[in-house]
Amino acid sequence: MFSRLTRLLLAAVLALAAIGYTAVRLGGAGPRAVAATTPPTIKIGHNAQLFGFTTRKLTIKKGQVVRVVNGDTMRHTVTSFRTNSHGDPLFNVSIPARATARIRATAELAPGKYRFRCLLHPQRMVGTLTVKGSGGGTTGSGQTFALPLRIPKVITGSHPVIPVERAAVQVFAHGPRTMMWTYGGSFPGPTIRRPSGAFTKVTFQDKLTVAGKLSVHLHGDHHASASDGQPDSNLLAPGHSRSYGYPLKDNNKAIPGAFFYYHDHRMMRTGRNNWMGLQGMFVVDNPSERKYDLPGGRYDVPLAVTDRSFTKDNQLLDPFPKDPMQSVTGTHAPPNDATVGTTVLVNGEYSPHFDVATHRYRLRILNSSNFQAYDFELSDGRSFTQLGSGDSLFPKPVVRKHILLGPSERADVVVNFGGELGKRVYLKSSAGSASVKLMQFRVTRRVSDSSRVPANLLTLPAQPPLTTPGIAKTWDINDPAKIGNATYWRINGKAYDPTVSQFTVKRDSTQRWSITNRSMMTHYFHIHEEQWRTISRSHNGSAVPVPAWERGLQDTWQLNPGDTVVVEGTFSDYLGRFMVHCHMLDHEDDGLMAQFTVVK
Repeated sequence: MFSRLTRLLLAAVLALAAIGYTAVRLGGAGPRAVAATTPPTIKIGHNAQLFGFTTRKLTIKKGQVVRVVNGDTMRHTVTSFRTNSHGDPLFNVSIPARATARIRATAELAPGKYRFRCLLHPQRMVGTLTVKGSGGGTTGSGQTFALPLRIPKVITGSHPVIPVERAAVQVFAHGPRTMMWTYGGSFPGPTIRRPSGAFTKVTFQDKLTVAGKLSVHLHGDHHASASDGQPDSNLLAPGHSRSYGYPLKDNNKAIPGAFFYYHDHRMMRTGRNNWMGLQGMFVVDNPSERKYDLPGGRYDVPLAVTDRSFTKDNQLLDPFPKDPMQSVTGTHAPPNDATVGTTVLVNGEYSPHFDVATHRYRLRILNSSNFQAYDFELSDGRSFTQLGSGDSLFPKPVVRKHILLGPSERADVVVNFGGELGKRVYLKSSAGSASVKLMQFRVTRRVSDSSRVPANLLTLPAQPPLTTPGIAKTWDINDPAKIGNATYWRINGKAYDPTVSQFTVKRDSTQRWSITNRSMMTHYFHIHEEQWRTISRSHNGSAVPVPAWERGLQDTWQLNPGDTVVVEGTFSDYLGRFMVHCHMLDHEDDGLMAQFTVVK
C-alpha cells in the first residue's frame, strides 16, 4: 500500500498530466495554452520617458480589453490621439509606477488603427493599436471647429485694474459654460499691451477670496523684487488689492519688443491656480522695431495653448489635493507629480477656428500648460518663420517646420496665407507620426499685403565684459529625495526653502551661470529678473551647437537628462531676492525652486 504522502504526490502528478493532455488537445503545450489566455498587453519598460513604449505595436481582436504593465519607476499614461466630440480621448489610462491596469474602453473600438501616446512624455512614447475584426464600434468624432477663436480683450492703459474673479467661460461649442478663476472675467485674462520703456502699474483686486493668498508673476520681464510675484512674500491677500510696477526698461533703456505672460506664482499652489485659470498675456511694443514692417494690427495674434480635463457637463476636474503638503506624498509624489489634461485649448477654447485673409500673420504662440510640451506644426507641411523667443527678436529669422515648446516657452512666428484663398490649414501638435489638431485657419477673404519679413532683425546690444571670470554659479537639477515622509525635487541637493537664498550676486556685475540636469527626466528651467543670453550647450560633457532659436534673449531652457546650458546676464537696476525654478508647475510646487539675492 502507498503511504499517504506517496498518494498525494501521485495525485498531483496525475493532475499535471491531465492539464498537459488538455493543453495538447487544445493545440499546444501547457505554457503556450496559458499564454493564449493572457490578455493583449502594452508593456512599459524602465526609463520609458527616454526610450519609449516597449510595446510600440499591438494587434487585438474587436471587443478585447488591453492590459498595461508599467515596469518603470515613473507614472505613465496610454492615451489615444483620436477623441470624441467633447475632446476626450477614446481611451486613456494612467498607470502608477510598478503597476498594472486595464483599458476597458478598447473593447468599444471599431476595427481600425488607433495611435496612442503617453500624455506625460508624448515626444518619445508613441505607439499603434490595431483592432481586427468586423462590425461597428467607436471610431472617434471628427472635430467640427465650431467656435470662433477668442481674442482676449486688449488693455493699453498705463494703470489697468484687473479683478481676480470667478466667471463662466465658454470652452466648448455645446453645453454649459465652464466656471473658472479668471483675471478680468475671461480665460485667458485680458492681454496687456504697452510700449517698451513706458512705466506700467497693474493692480489686481482679489474678488475670489476662496483661493487663499495669491501672487502674480510677469514671466520674462525685468522688474523689482517686490513686483516679481514672490511665492511666499508680497502676496495679494483675499479680498484686497495689490499693485505691481513694470518699468519695461533694463539699465534705464527700453527693452526690446517682447511677448510675456502673467500668471499666479503662489508657493505650493502655482499648479492649481494656473489650472483654474489665472493666466493672461502681455505684449511689449518697441517703436524702433516698426521699421521691419512685420504684420501688425489685426494680423498680430497671441495664442495661448494649454490643456485641461473636464467633466461631462464641461466643468474643470480638480486633480489637486486640498492640503498642498499631500502633493509630496503618495502615488503622485515626485517624480510622478505631473498634472496633464486630456483636452487641449487655444485661447481657452476647444478646437476653435480663425477666419484669416490672404496675408501674413504674426502668431505669438505661448505654451501656458502646467506640464505638457507641444511640437507645433502646420497641417499642409509649410514652415513657420520664427522671429523671436518671446523675450526679443532674433538677429535673423529662423525657418522651422516644427517648433517644440515646453511650459512657459513662447515662439514669435509669421505664417503667410497669401495665395491660399478657400483653404483650411490646421495648427497641430505632433508626436511621432501622429498629431492632434489644435485649431483651424480658414482663409476666407482676399486682401493686399505690404508686410514683410526682413533678412536681418534685432542686433542685441553689446554685453558688458564678465565681472566674474568663468562660471560664477552652477545650478544642478537633482532627482527627488525623501525628507521625512515626503519626497521633494531638489536644486543643488536642496528642496526649496523660502527663508534661504542659495547665491548672492552684486548689482551691475555680469556673470555666467551653468545649469545641468542630473535627473532622470526633462525639465524646463526658468530664471527670473534678467534678460539672459545662451552661451553654450553640452550633453553629458560633449559640446553641442546652440540652436538658432536660442540666439536671442531667453528666460527658459529645455534640459534633457545630461544636458548643460551656460547662460549670461548683467544684474542691473534691482536689489533683492529672485527665483530660479523648473516651469513644470508640479515640480516647482514640489521643491524644484531656489532663490538668489542681488546686493549692492
